[in-house]
Amino acid sequence: MPDQDSKVAPILDHHLTYERRVDPETGERYRLVYLEGATLLRDPLLNKGTAFTAEERASFGVRGLLPAHICSIEEQLVRVGEAYATKDTNLGRNIYLASLQDRNETLFYRFVSEHLQEMTPIIYTPVVAEACRHWSHIFRRPRGIYLTPGDRGRMVEVLQHSPVDAGVIVVTDNERILGIGDQGAGGMGIPIGKLALYTLGAGIHPARCLPVSLDVGTDNEDLLRDPVYLGWREPRLRGDPYWEFVDEFVKAVCKVFPGVLLQWEDFGNNTSFRNLETYRDVLPSFNDDIQGTAAVAVSGLMGAMRMLERRLEDQTIVMLGAGSAGVGIARQIAAAMQEQGASAAAARSRIYTLDSKGLVIRGREGLNEHKLEFAVEPERIASWDKADRVPFLDVVRQAKPTVLFGVSGQPGVFTEEIVRAMAKHTDRPMIFPLSNPTANCEARPEDLVRWTEGRAIVATGSPFDDVFYDGRRYRIGQGNNVFVFPGVGLGTVVSQARRVTDGMFLAAAQALAGVVDDELLNIGSVYPRIDQMRQASRAVARAVAERAVADGVAEPLAEDLDALLDRSMWVADYVPYRRA
Repeated sequence: MPDQDSKVAPILDHHLTYERRVDPETGERYRLVYLEGATLLRDPLLNKGTAFTAEERASFGVRGLLPAHICSIEEQLVRVGEAYATKDTNLGRNIYLASLQDRNETLFYRFVSEHLQEMTPIIYTPVVAEACRHWSHIFRRPRGIYLTPGDRGRMVEVLQHSPVDAGVIVVTDNERILGIGDQGAGGMGIPIGKLALYTLGAGIHPARCLPVSLDVGTDNEDLLRDPVYLGWREPRLRGDPYWEFVDEFVKAVCKVFPGVLLQWEDFGNNTSFRNLETYRDVLPSFNDDIQGTAAVAVSGLMGAMRMLERRLEDQTIVMLGAGSAGVGIARQIAAAMQEQGASAAAARSRIYTLDSKGLVIRGREGLNEHKLEFAVEPERIASWDKADRVPFLDVVRQAKPTVLFGVSGQPGVFTEEIVRAMAKHTDRPMIFPLSNPTANCEARPEDLVRWTEGRAIVATGSPFDDVFYDGRRYRIGQGNNVFVFPGVGLGTVVSQARRVTDGMFLAAAQALAGVVDDELLNIGSVYPRIDQMRQASRAVARAVAERAVADGVAEPLAEDLDALLDRSMWVADYVPYRRA
């Protein structure tokens, strides 16, 4: 058994068969494939199902293993659509799409890409929350890598079992899954869903995507009592044993997949900041909850500024939620204000953060380090009417915010009283209840529009239908991280950036804001439509790659960036196979 210092064995040689080649004589695109027979049909990255041609069936030994008719991908899509239509619950639709992905990834991505608006919520938020809750009960086929405390000392060996040569890894320790908390091994649904969006949005080939679960146990008693629970049946690893586990994982990743991009996903507040800061210089990595959410939020603000013809540095922001998302957003708003000319002190003076105990004030007992970053100095609110704790309503009344963000995970906490108090002090309140899934949203968009007499600019984290009020239609933009992280990933990969900088995320926010056209702004949306995901991802990737070079973490590109992006973005269709 190899130890941590042994030579790393190569990942499957046949991963190169997933890359398309071009015949120099004919110009035909093709793949070299050495699998054959039933083994080929069982490989979801190579399986074409009934679309294998007569020549391929003969050459690869699958003649007789398939029905006689040779289907086009369009015919297959009709069959898939009919099967999908028979599912009468969203969880059932999620399970069906997962099974399609498990048997034919090209067909899966083609089908979902043609129905992005409808199916993105099915394969990711909000339906993925239900899939994570029921993970052990709906489990069909393994995908990705599960690492447990039993794997300590041999993580290199375990990662070598990967069926793909990873260029992008999404990893979670399952502690804070969306707004539903500790899901143990069920949290694997999040990396799987995120990586599907990397492919759909940025065209990262699925053979380069590896989901990883750090299954360090769970404190969810319902899971530990569940007789069919599939995870590590121990309380969650804490303290030094946890940090040593994560450190071994990162070192193993660097050894097995040098140069890979690592995305930290749905870690708890006490671990997410430390993991990000500890390892962001060790390998290209970022935390989507801290940085991706922030870029999406700032992009929405930039869109609102464009709509209202106002300046970001003149806004007053109240942030309900001082965890990873809230602090991340506050950081990036302050950075955006500074880039537009504000001083660091002036930018911070425009931002108020709140947690479950009210306004975060410096000197309050028990504040976490990350909360101190935007804690209000007592003298700043010396003129306020206040007790020892300043509750949400009092902050809104006295700070007079123009912008209200919700990343609290508390449904309905943006009450009518609070929203009307805000609307008294600004003609166009900007209200962003971003918590996921839908059930955790801080307010319903139709209520926000009604309580402000149609004046509010509203964007949410989960998808909502348009609102009709007083004869006018309001498009509710979805501040979905899918508009940012795939493009950040692609831009990082194509530029071969050594580090993912804060400037790269600010560039991503600016690029995303530029994708929103005047037609969308005119009906109130500060975000693109979900079916513009690939357009947004490309714009973000371009800006991120350019900023990586400008920030000195990537070398100047030897190839035209647009040509490089064209070549790097995979499109889900079949190409001819040739025997290797």
